[in-house]
Amino acid sequence: MAGMTDTDLSGRLAGSPDVSTADLVKRASEQLTRLVRDEIQLARLELREKGRHAATGIGLFGAGGMVTMYGVGTLVAAAVLGLATVFPAWLSALLVGAALLLLAGVMALLGRAQRRRAAPPYPREAVEGMRTDAQLLRERTGR
Repeated sequence: MAGMTDTDLSGRLAGSPDVSTADLVKRASEQLTRLVRDEIQLARLELREKGRHAATGIGLFGAGGMVTMYGVGTLVAAAVLGLATVFPAWLSALLVGAALLLLAGVMALLGRAQRRRAAPPYPREAVEGMRTDAQLLRERTGR
């Protein structure tokens, strides 16, 4: 019986009454093992995708924080230059600082959107698949 395929077993089921309970249990066990392996693979793929989005979001948050530091530094320089002279130098520094802060805000919003795509941090599709499989198994075994 070790070399028997699913079609051989199903053919024997339809054609003859000599299929043992052991054969049926073996077939169910093999199918359950394959099902669990497939669900684990789905979970692995789903977590990899969520991890990629989380990493992108974290990178954009970090870059936004770094640009914010440059913006604050530029605004501090603008305040110093503004006090040192009366107009032109500090006005240009103020415009550059404001532009850097605007860029940091855009990067932070993009990072937040990427982080949201990664939530929740568990493989939702794989869990739902396992729940469906368990429910079908319960229905078919009469439990």
